[in-house]
Amino acid sequence: MFYWCAFLFFLGILAFLDTIFNYGNIFRQVNSVLFMLISLALLIRTTSKMKERTQEKYKEHIENLEMNLKALKNDKEKMHSSADY
Repeated sequence: MFYWCAFLFFLGILAFLDTIFNYGNIFRQVNSVLFMLISLALLIRTTSKMKERTQEKYKEHIENLEMNLKALKNDKEKMHSSADY
């Protein structure tokens, strides 16, 4: 999806340049500024979602490690308490 957003942003830039310099009728029917802004918004949203996804993976990994640590501590306490008897 990131590549499609980058491609849309590139097309938006081309449309914007076409409108400014009046080269041809390539993007004459499309409002190039709107096209470019929508694609930029998609780029920003995609990158933020990718970043959130990475943070979610880290959070899940940390929670799993904390659960394993608690389980190990409980096992260690049980071993010590059973060794005392």
